[in-house]
Amino acid sequence: MTRRAVVLARGLGTRMRAIDPNARLTAEQTRAAEDGSKAMMPLHGRPFLDYVLSTLADGGIDQIALVVAPDYASISHYYERIAPPRRVHLDYVVQREPLGTADAIVAAERWCGLAPFLALNSDNLYPSSALRTLAEIDEPGVAAFSRDELTATSNIDPDRIRRFALLDVDAAGYVTHVVEKPDNDPDTPLVSMNLWRFDLRIFEACRDVPRSSRGEYELPGAVGVAIDRGVRFRAVPARGPVLDLSTRADAAEVEGRLSGWTPSP
Repeated sequence: MTRRAVVLARGLGTRMRAIDPNARLTAEQTRAAEDGSKAMMPLHGRPFLDYVLSTLADGGIDQIALVVAPDYASISHYYERIAPPRRVHLDYVVQREPLGTADAIVAAERWCGLAPFLALNSDNLYPSSALRTLAEIDEPGVAAFSRDELTATSNIDPDRIRRFALLDVDAAGYVTHVVEKPDNDPDTPLVSMNLWRFDLRIFEACRDVPRSSRGEYELPGAVGVAIDRGVRFRAVPARGPVLDLSTRADAAEVEGRLSGWTPSP
C-alpha cells in the first residue's frame, strides 16, 4: 500500500473566477472565488482542502505533497500557523507556471522519488473507500466511476458529467484508452475523475506528452502516452459520491453536503 499522494492545487481557477449572479456566496467565499482559490474556499469555516486532506487520512494516506503556485503563503500560513494537520504531513511543491496537470506531476518528481503515489484534484472530494482501494493495489491504476452512479450520488449535473473523460477497459480490467472528449453516448461508460495511482514511469510520459488543444500538458494525455509504451493501468471500480467544487454555483450544495462533518486532517 502506498501512503503518499500528490494533490494538484496549482490551477488558475478560471471557472471559479467566472462571475455567477445566481451563486450564493458569503463575503469570504467571494474573496476565495475572486482569487480562483478553490482549495481554500471556506465551507462551514474550514477550507475545502481540509476535507480533502481528512478524507485522504481516512483512506490511509499520510504523506501529501501539495502542488502550488509560487505565491502559496496563504496556504502555508494556514497549515503551519492556524490549523496544523494532526494526521497527515504536508510538503509544498511549486509549479512555476500553470502549464497543466502533467506538468504539475513532473514538478513533484523529486518529492515522489521511487515510491508509487496517488494523484488527485484539490477541487474534488473523493470517497475514502475509493482512495484506500486505489492505494492498496500493487500497480498503476485509476478509479473508474460509473457515470450513472455519479449522476445519482454527486453534485455534478449530467451535462457536465457527459464531458468528463471516459475509460475504455478491456476484458481483463485494464484501461486501453482514455477518451478525453467523448463523441458517443454509451449506456454505462466508466468515467475518470482524475484519481490515479502512478509509479515512476509516469514522469517520462508527462515530459513527453504534447500540448493539448488548450495549450497545456494534460495528465490524461500523458496516461495515453504511458499506455502506448506498455504501462498497464488497472481500472479500479469506485462508487461516489464525488463532490466537485469547480464553480461558484457548486459552493452552496457542497457546503450543504458537508453539513455536520468536522474534518480532521
